[in-house]
Amino acid sequence: MKIFVTGVGGQLGHDVMNELAKRGHAGVGSDIAPAYSGIQDGSAVCGMPYAQLDITDAAAVSRVLNDVKPDAVIHCAAWTAVDAAEDAENRPKVRAINVDGTRHIAQACRTLGCKMMYISTDYVFNGQGNEPWQPDCEDYAPLNVYGESKLGGELAVKELVVKRFIVRIAWVFGLNGNNFIKTMLRVGQTHDTLRVVDDQIGTPTYTLDLARLLADMIGTEKYGVYHATNEGGFISWADFAKEIFRQAGMSVNVIPVTTAEYGLSKAARPFNSRLDKGKLAENGFAPLPGWKDAVGRYLQAAGISE
Repeated sequence: MKIFVTGVGGQLGHDVMNELAKRGHAGVGSDIAPAYSGIQDGSAVCGMPYAQLDITDAAAVSRVLNDVKPDAVIHCAAWTAVDAAEDAENRPKVRAINVDGTRHIAQACRTLGCKMMYISTDYVFNGQGNEPWQPDCEDYAPLNVYGESKLGGELAVKELVVKRFIVRIAWVFGLNGNNFIKTMLRVGQTHDTLRVVDDQIGTPTYTLDLARLLADMIGTEKYGVYHATNEGGFISWADFAKEIFRQAGMSVNVIPVTTAEYGLSKAARPFNSRLDKGKLAENGFAPLPGWKDAVGRYLQAAGISE
C-alpha cells in the first residue's frame, strides 16, 4: 500500500512511518517543516519520502495528495498543546489545524476515494463518571478548546469519508517529542518530592505500540471508531509517575493531590479518561501490551534503563 502520513515530526507520526517501512509499505511523510524535523535516530522515517504540507491550506492539501495518490492517509498532525489552546490568540490557529485542516484532508480523501485514519482523543467527552467511554458513544461534551477542536475534526471525517477509521487515544508518550515521562524524568532530577494529580483516571498510550495497531488496522476494511491505549488497567497520573520513577531507579517522593489542589492548568481536564477498548478484540485486532511493560521498553529505548 501507498500510505500518506501527516505529522511525522511528532511522536506518533514518527513511529507510524517506521512501522510502515518495516512492513514494506510505500510511506510518504509530511509536516509543516521544509524537511523532516524529528529526531535523527537513523530510523527509516529519516530517509523515507517527505512532502512539506501546511494542512490549513486547502489548495496545498489537494495538490499534494493528488500528486501522491495514496491508498490511505493516516492523519496524525494536530495542535496538541492543551493549555496554550485556551489563549484567545491561539484559538483561531487551533481550529484551523484541528478542524479545518482535518476537513481538508478528509475532502481530499473523499475525492481520491482512499481510506482515512484520524487520530482523536478522550477529550471529546466530558470526563465525568466512572464508567469507561464506549467508542460509539456520541454523548460529546468537551471541556476545553482542544477537545472541541478534535471533536470538530471527528465530525468532519464522519461527514466526508466513507472508508474511515477514527482512533481515540490518551496520555500519549513516544521518543520523538515531549510527554509526561520526559517531564517527570527532567523535574525529578532537581526535586526529591513532586505533587502529581491523583483524581484524573485513564491509561497511557505508547506510540510504538499504537503504530503497530494502526498499521494492522489500515490494511483492513474494518472501518469505524475505536479506542486504543495500552492495557494494564486504569490509573491516575500519580500512579503513572510512581511507576516511571521506580523503573528509572530514581528516589522521588510522589505526593498525590487533587486537580483543585494542583491548580496550575488553564484548560479543564477530564477526570474520567477511561476508554473501553473491547471493540479492538471484537474486530480481530491484538490489544496493546500492558502500560508498565511499555514504560520499561520506552526507558530502555531512551537509554535510561537497561
